[in-house]
Amino acid sequence: MQITPLNPEDPPALGDFELLGRIGQGGMGQVFLGESLGGEPAAVKVIKPSVVDYESRQRFAQEIEVLKTIWGPRIAAFLGADAEAEQPWLATEYVDGPDLARHVKTHGPLPSVLTAALGAVLAEALSAVHTQGLLHRDLKPANVLLGPNGPKIIDFGLAAFTESNVSLTAPHQVVGTPICMAPEQAAGVKPLTAAVDVYALGALLLFAATGHYPHEAATPYMVFHLVTDPGTAPDLSGLPGELVPLLTAMLAHDAGTRPSLTDVVQQCRALIEAQGMKIAQARRKLTAHTAEQRHRPASADVSPTVPWPAPASDTPATEITPADLDTPMPADVPAPSLTLVAPGPVAPTPQDPSAGSPHEPPTVEQPTTEQPAPDRPPTASRRPRTATHTLRHSVQARRTAERLRATYAAKAAF
Repeated sequence: MQITPLNPEDPPALGDFELLGRIGQGGMGQVFLGESLGGEPAAVKVIKPSVVDYESRQRFAQEIEVLKTIWGPRIAAFLGADAEAEQPWLATEYVDGPDLARHVKTHGPLPSVLTAALGAVLAEALSAVHTQGLLHRDLKPANVLLGPNGPKIIDFGLAAFTESNVSLTAPHQVVGTPICMAPEQAAGVKPLTAAVDVYALGALLLFAATGHYPHEAATPYMVFHLVTDPGTAPDLSGLPGELVPLLTAMLAHDAGTRPSLTDVVQQCRALIEAQGMKIAQARRKLTAHTAEQRHRPASADVSPTVPWPAPASDTPATEITPADLDTPMPADVPAPSLTLVAPGPVAPTPQDPSAGSPHEPPTVEQPTTEQPAPDRPPTASRRPRTATHTLRHSVQARRTAERLRATYAAKAAF
């Protein structure tokens, strides 16, 4: 996980979460690494001041209510939120691991048996979400984190109740990520059904196994055209033969012909068992594989993930994890240096659905222009530093703050 210093205008805390650094950003918001009063790490998402309006607050409030409704071992847990704050924020479980998009681009596609294991895990998790009457609607590799305890689904910002006729978007307005969007969702059909998440899961598994998506083009609008054209078949090139029948069915243009999520789980199990392995064993191998690859240098033929778009001279930031920060540091050894990522959009991170990548067009939303944040007086969400009211100083917070301050001072122009 890339951690960069807080900007001068960033709040030191939101609610009961101290902010330690930045871990991602997108068109709608910024994501921080935070820490609770009890020392629990958290991903804290904040709506950018430049886009805080009635509709964005409504969307944010809906995401909060959705996260309060669902739970499970494959869903990043809800930790706290305030949609009415001057800077609306949402805190969820911090998953210490890369998203699927970054993993594949850095280390290459997954073997077919591990792709099937991933499919079974995610299909089961989505099925549980659907039993709550919800759809994810924006499932994509950037929204699946490969943590130390297995994959987890994040970002229910576009989730909707399947039976609801209430929409936060105007008629015929489409919100989502075109590269993994089902044809009926791209065409603006309402109401949507569970089949949209089946299609998105199929697109995600295709990327996991091949490194490419069903339809790719130069612009999101060209992708929309390809996705909605019934005469354009998805690109399954490079897909292992044993996965072709399943993904062909999941990526069917007609929503009514796609398999159910229960069928997807069963077919993934059959693929795994056909290779002489049990489903539980395959799941363990998936977690072990992604953990092992994470600590291994990128393959020579696979470009490492860097902030995009970025200047040619930009270099990837040093990765720091909570485990690294909790390791005691000898008193006579200076704190290790941290490479500061140049200002601008950062690499797609698991906590923000709007982040983009060279292969994954960003979520299509109303374009906004972020303005520099003016000086603001302290608010309830910005704690004043006084003798009687100071921020916490856990080992993790102190070590991170020291590193970030040193780096910021070295890089600052003033």
